[in-house]
Parts: sequence; C-alpha cells; structure tokens
Amino acid sequence: MKQLKTFKLMSFEVFQGDGFKRYFLEDGIIINQESSHQSWVLEIFCDAEYADDFKHLINTDTILEVRAVISYPDNEPAAFRVLVQGLKYTSDGRISVLFKGTLKTQNRQQYAELLLEHLIKEGLESDALVDRFARDMKERPRIKP
Repeated sequence: MKQLKTFKLMSFEVFQGDGFKRYFLEDGIIINQESSHQSWVLEIFCDAEYADDFKHLINTDTILEVRAVISYPDNEPAAFRVLVQGLKYTSDGRISVLFKGTLKTQNRQQYAELLLEHLIKEGLESDALVDRFARDMKERPRIKP
C-alpha cells in the first residue's frame, strides 16, 4: 500500500522571467506520494483572476519552477518542478489548480554557499552582508549561475 503524507500549503510562487510571482492563496495542500519517483501533488485554491496564468498550461509539457512554504509560515520555501494537471472553478468564484511534480534537490548548504558567493560578488560586506544573507536564506531568491 502506498503511503501518502499531506501538508498545509502556506504560500506558493511561480518563477517567471527574472523573479517569482506570488499567488495569494485561499487555501492549499501538498501531498508527498512517497513513491520511488519522488512525486508530489500540490493543489492551490485562489482567486479566479489567476486562471489565465494556468489554463493554457494544462496537458502541456511545460515545466514550472515553483516554491512552496509548507506547514508553517516561517519555514523555508521548498523548490519543485511541476506540470499543471488541471484547473476547476469553484462555486464561490475561485479556482482550484492541481500540479504534479518533483522536489528539486538542492540542499541548504549548497544554496548557502551559492548565496554567499553571490552576495560577496555584489560587494556586500560586514553587517549588510550578514543581514542580506539572513533575509535571502529565508526568502530563497533564485541565483543565476
């Protein structure tokens, strides 16, 4: 029997161009299918104004890079590569968007090293470096290689 672990989705962002677009959630759930494929299912409930962002991606091979905060608002975002599986309108004028994908595997230490190198190249020093490093470790901005 396949085990499933379910978690509350606290925030959801999709990488677009040079940054992440945040989707303000009414609710959300994330399921670790605990299979050999390391697959995850994410479902977001949000305002219908976002429908056009996802409708055209259903049944395509377009992989989205997304970040999700799971369980507690102060947790670090987890990065996923997902496909849009479906979109439904709810009776209260919102949408449900279903995604399926895999967790990106970049561990905390690797990210910290990349971030520190990036911030030093930006010329940050002393307190400014420490403050920005602490903030970016929590927010996890995308770092271009």
